[in-house]
Amino acid sequence: MALLRFPSHICRLFLTGIRINQARFFSQQAGSRLDDAGPLACRLASRSVIRFRGPDTVKFLQGLLTCDVRPLADIGSADGEPNSSSSSTSSYFPISNAPFQSPPPRYAALLTPQGRFLYDLFLYRPPRPHQKLNWTGTTPGTHEPEEALCLLADVDGSFLDEILGCFRKYKLRSKVDIENASEELSCWQRFGGKLSESEPIQEPEASSVGWGGAMDHSSMSSAHGNGSGWQWFKDPRLECLGFRGIFPANIVPPLVEADMVADEQHYLLWRIERGVPEGSAEIPKGEAIPLEYNLHGLNAISFDKGCYVGQELVAERITVA
Repeated sequence: MALLRFPSHICRLFLTGIRINQARFFSQQAGSRLDDAGPLACRLASRSVIRFRGPDTVKFLQGLLTCDVRPLADIGSADGEPNSSSSSTSSYFPISNAPFQSPPPRYAALLTPQGRFLYDLFLYRPPRPHQKLNWTGTTPGTHEPEEALCLLADVDGSFLDEILGCFRKYKLRSKVDIENASEELSCWQRFGGKLSESEPIQEPEASSVGWGGAMDHSSMSSAHGNGSGWQWFKDPRLECLGFRGIFPANIVPPLVEADMVADEQHYLLWRIERGVPEGSAEIPKGEAIPLEYNLHGLNAISFDKGCYVGQELVAERITVA
């Protein structure tokens, strides 16, 4: 008997329906307890980390991604202009693994030349040694003028090989190294009803060393230094999603031991209940139009940065609208 063959979009809708039904079943089990729970944190096993390093890193990504990457190269500014009053770009104090000023992460998308969605990612800039204190915590770290700019990307782990291949295809003669850093680094999310209800939401790195309460010895270990940085950032998409960060794979981030380490399914439920898609499994790869999935409302699209791959269709849609 011949097997029936279905179009790819029908299969994708079927698989998406299974994923939504699983989330609904999980929601029935969890009820509304997440809204009443204290801050939760989970390691995002479904996400991987890519490292971009080289003198052309910003130029390379600026011409590919939908967001404006240039502020990541300007320490002390969230918009490319000096701004000392922004709490999202300044830590409360420098320690050996957290700089005094850190640019917030950027949420972005990579599109096809026809303006269709391919992949989404979060871009972080790890602190440089001279922007932190040394391992003793008494003097600034070593300054290396020739040190190449490094950016870290939090990407969908299910499509890691495809994403690496896509970026390397566009590399050509750009002076940028693109490598998989998933064995060294991992992605974490901190969320929960009580966390999102606090006003105003502040960057939690100050409290991560025990200020204003009992001493957190796991977080105090951060004062002994680390090359990757131990810092949570506000989720660049929506404030209600909480905090996000990239941390060394062999440690538990600050502020986590005091909370419950939740399963990633809890974060999936928290995000779906707020109508936020993430990854190429939820945003159809090669078919979805970014504006139809509210990527502009999630701060993934800059309309004044200039040209990037697929920019024409995005600009045309927003002009017609």
